[in-house]
Amino acid sequence: MSGFKEPDFADRQKAAQQAKQNLLNKFRAQPGPDDPAVAARLAERAAVAAARAKAQEARDAAKAERKRREAQALAEAAATLVREKEEEAARQAALEAEQKAKRDARYAARKTKGKKK
Repeated sequence: MSGFKEPDFADRQKAAQQAKQNLLNKFRAQPGPDDPAVAARLAERAAVAAARAKAQEARDAAKAERKRREAQALAEAAATLVREKEEEAARQAALEAEQKAKRDARYAARKTKGKKK
């Protein structure tokens, strides 16, 4: 076996030129923008993008509807809580008034009982 042959400058330059030529040939082999395959691929991409946008709009609409329902439920819960607190306050006030009336009646009874003597 012979030893490794170090490529000289001319060999390296020729290899670089061949690599550039291969790259250029590969680029030239690609279809142009007016090719039907390219147009079909672009149309397919546009259709996928439109479908994706439509799906995103549907998700956004569903999200907005869900947020609206949650806000409505929250408002209803808050209104129910306020109404319950008002009812509880009214019941408490009525209970206190009733207890005061009973207390006043007992006091008046004691006063009248004491005056009979």
